[in-house]
Amino acid sequence: MQVPVLNLLGEQVDTIELDDGVFAAPVRPDILHRVVVWQLAKRRRGTASTRTRGEVNRTKKKWYRQKGTGRARHGSRNAPIFVGGGVAHGPKPRDWSIDLPKKVRRLGLKCALSDRMREGRLVVLDRAELEQPKTRILAERLRAFGWESVLFVTEDVPERNFALAARNIPRVQVLPQIGANVYDILRHEHLVLTREAAKQLEERLR
Repeated sequence: MQVPVLNLLGEQVDTIELDDGVFAAPVRPDILHRVVVWQLAKRRRGTASTRTRGEVNRTKKKWYRQKGTGRARHGSRNAPIFVGGGVAHGPKPRDWSIDLPKKVRRLGLKCALSDRMREGRLVVLDRAELEQPKTRILAERLRAFGWESVLFVTEDVPERNFALAARNIPRVQVLPQIGANVYDILRHEHLVLTREAAKQLEERLR
């Protein structure tokens, strides 16, 4: 498909031919869901930990005598029903990550790119570069486009001035194309690819 290439002033400077197999693939919500669940599960640290009744530092002596007090029988203050006792069935460190085939991950990225293209929220930019690392300049240009939530995907090393200007703007993120992922694409309203990044993504996913 033919897609216009814009500059940061909103002017069309060229066109680019994009692969239909990558940018016009059938959008499958089930695949998008599986990839997002896989991504978020992999991000979990899994370090939450509570102490069981065998790990709390309290006396092991019998609390009070067995009979004659009129109270329930108790042998330890470590029991979970007491304040300061152990936690029953609490979290322990674990690995939350799950397996997902590479083929499904690649298909998920194609679906995310195709979804943004189908909705008209994917833009190809000539270059993501600024003369100065000024947040004000980039914010003004984004307002001219009408973009509030946008993900920029650039070539492998984002241009320094552009990356510095973008990092202070809420809901604006800059990623190298190798870091493009389904979750970040879906959580931003607009997706902006540089010309070079679009070609590199095609090569990765073709």
